[in-house]
Order: sequence, then structure tokens, then C-alpha cells
Amino acid sequence: MIAVVSRVAGARVVVDGETVGEIHGEGLLVLLGVANGDDDEVVRTMGRKVTSLRLLRDDASVLEKSAPVLVVSQFTLLGNTRKGRRPSWSAAAPPKEARARYEQVIEDIRGRGVLVATGRFGADMSVESLNDGPYTVLVHA
Repeated sequence: MIAVVSRVAGARVVVDGETVGEIHGEGLLVLLGVANGDDDEVVRTMGRKVTSLRLLRDDASVLEKSAPVLVVSQFTLLGNTRKGRRPSWSAAAPPKEARARYEQVIEDIRGRGVLVATGRFGADMSVESLNDGPYTVLVHA
């Protein structure tokens, strides 16, 4: 499992002209890629990292600031571009497994007391964010 995590001053996801997920103020935008073989331990590790890493201003975590998180599924993070001109998606989990793990990560973060907004799994989404810093990191679980 891999995530691109950005500190934002706000973010939202739009599907077919409708906002399906949105956060306001300081928080995190998490683009989440689920890999083949990701298990419950990986889910818990990602939830812990998203909520406890000191990525916000004042060297604070989401938990410390009660900041919101917007989680968006993005299988393309698992694309392998080492050979040829087209990415290989063989490292990405199949859709049914990826959806289940994506939803488990969301529930894990919520279970830690964090407000979570989401995109729509499998949809063609527009993701808008006001990056803060900019401050963006790769998080591996």
C-alpha cells in the first residue's frame, strides 16, 4: 500500500458535477493505492501513519489538531513505468480487493476519531486541492 499525502488548506472530490467529498481548513489529502497482498496489518499501519505522522503546521499530526482527511482511491500509484511506454498495473490489487482495503483504511482512520471524507471508488473523479506549503510525502505501509 502506498499513499501520496499532501497537507492542504482544503480539498474536494467532484463526480459528474457533484461534490462527493470535501474538507475545509488544514487537513490531509490522501491518494491511496492498494497493492496485491495488502493485509489487515498493512491497513492498520497506513491508518496509524496517516493520523500520527507530524505533517501539519507546527509539527503536529491529524490527531493532535483534530484535522480532517480526504481519502481518494488511486490505483495508478502502483503503475510500473520501468519498461516500455505504458505503465504496468500488475502490482495493483484487483478492484474487489482494492475496494475492501480502501474502505478498511477509511474505517481505521475514522476509528481513531478523525473526520474522513472520501472520493467514490472506481469513479472518474476531479480532485481539487489547495496545497499548503506545498508539503507532500509518499507514505508506505
